[in-house]
Amino acid sequence: MALRRFRFTLRSSVVTYVLCFSAVVMAYDIFDPTANITITWDVVSWTPDGYVAVVKINNYQMYRPIMTPGWTLGWTWAKKEIIWSMLGAQAIDQGDCKDLPSNIPHSCEKNPRIIDMQPGVPYNQQFLNCCKGGFVSSMGQDPANSLSAFQMSVGNSGNTYKTVGLPKNFSLLGPNQGYTCSPISIVPSSVSLSSGGRRKNRALMSWQLVCRYSQFLASEIPNCCVSMSSFYNSEITPCLSCACGCRNNENCVTNNSPISRVVGSTSPHTEGNAPLKRCTHHMCPVRVHWHVKRNYKMYWHVRITITNFNFNFNYTKWTLVAQHPNLNNIVKVDDFNYKPLLLFEPINDTGMFYGVEKLDNDHLLEAASVHSEMILQKNRTTFSLNRGWTFPHKVYFNGDECIMPLPVSYPSLPNSVLPLLYVGRMAIIIQVLIATFHHFI
Repeated sequence: MALRRFRFTLRSSVVTYVLCFSAVVMAYDIFDPTANITITWDVVSWTPDGYVAVVKINNYQMYRPIMTPGWTLGWTWAKKEIIWSMLGAQAIDQGDCKDLPSNIPHSCEKNPRIIDMQPGVPYNQQFLNCCKGGFVSSMGQDPANSLSAFQMSVGNSGNTYKTVGLPKNFSLLGPNQGYTCSPISIVPSSVSLSSGGRRKNRALMSWQLVCRYSQFLASEIPNCCVSMSSFYNSEITPCLSCACGCRNNENCVTNNSPISRVVGSTSPHTEGNAPLKRCTHHMCPVRVHWHVKRNYKMYWHVRITITNFNFNFNYTKWTLVAQHPNLNNIVKVDDFNYKPLLLFEPINDTGMFYGVEKLDNDHLLEAASVHSEMILQKNRTTFSLNRGWTFPHKVYFNGDECIMPLPVSYPSLPNSVLPLLYVGRMAIIIQVLIATFHHFI
C-alpha cells in the first residue's frame, strides 16, 4: 500500500512539474526572447485628494499585436481610491458610488477594468496615443502605433510621496488571457519632451510593470495551421485533421449556409459575437499555405497564401513569421512587406511578413485570403528539393505558432524526377545490360 501511494505521489508530482514547465517554456519566445508589454504609470501632478496619472501601454513584441477588440487593463486599488475622470479610455463599470451622490466619479470600483476609446470620439475625451479601439501594433511592424495611453484623475489616494499607494494585482487581456503581469514597482521618473523637444518634463513618480505572453495560457487549441504543395508533386499536403479542434465538437458554417452567402455585407462584427468559422477538416481560423512554385538555375520561387476562415472577424495589421534557412538570401517579395529577425547574427533564417497599406492587404478580411510571391537565391551547397528542405521549419501567425504537417507527408520528388547525374548513370547501366543480353542471344 505504501509503495502504491509513493507511485501515485510521484506521478502527480511529475505531471504537475511537466504542466508548470510547459507553461514557462511557452512563455519564452525563441524568435523574440525579450518580447513584453511594459505598462508605465506616471504621476504627473497632485490634486486636493489624489493625483493625475498618465498610463502608457508599450508593446515591445516584434510581431505580436494586440488585436480587436483590443486591450483590457485591470488592477486592484491599494486603498479606497476612485477615478474622478478619464481621457482616452473608460472604465467598463462605474461601480457603487452611493457615498458620493453630489459629485459622481467616473468609477468607484475596487477592481476597475479599463478599455480604450473607439476612433472618432469627441476631441475633449481624447488623449495622445489613444482611441484606436484597443488595437496596438507590434513593435516590428509599426513602432509609431505600438503605444496606447490614457490619463485619469485619481481620488481618495493621498497626495504626497509617502501617502500614495501603488495598485496591485494587474491583469492584461490582449484581447485573450495569454498575458501574465509582474507586480508593479517604483522606477526612476519618466521624462517627456515638450516645446518641440527643447524642454524635458519629469513625472513626480513613476511605476512600472511588465506583462509577458504565453500561447499555452491564451488558448488550449492552436489558431492556425500550415499546408504545403509544390510544382514537382501534384499532391497537396493539407493541414492536419483536427489541428485546431474537431468538427464534431464545434459549431461551424458550411459553404451552403446563408451566412456564407452574405459575407462582407451583413455579417456581424460586434465584440460580443461568438466566432463563426467555416467547417473544415482542420477547424483552424487561419491557414497558411506554402507553395514551391518554380525552380530555376540560380533562384527558386515561393507563393504564400493566408486564408481567414472566420465569417465575423477581420485580422487588422496581421503578421506572419517564417523560419527557413534560405531566408538569408531573399531577392524579391511581392505584395507583402518583409523584415528579417536577426536573432543570432550572422544566422539570418527567420523573417516577418506583413501587409502593405497601399495595397489594402494589411487587413485579412473575413472569409478572404491574401498572398505574396517571393524569389530566393540558391545556395548551391544547401539547396535541395529532397526531404522537404524547401518548406519552412516553423510558421507563426500574429505571434501564435501554427501547426505544421507531419514531415513524412511533405511533398516529395516523384520517382520520375531524378537528378541528371543519376539518370545518366542509369542510362549507361541499362545500355550495358541490353548489349550483354544481345550478345548472349
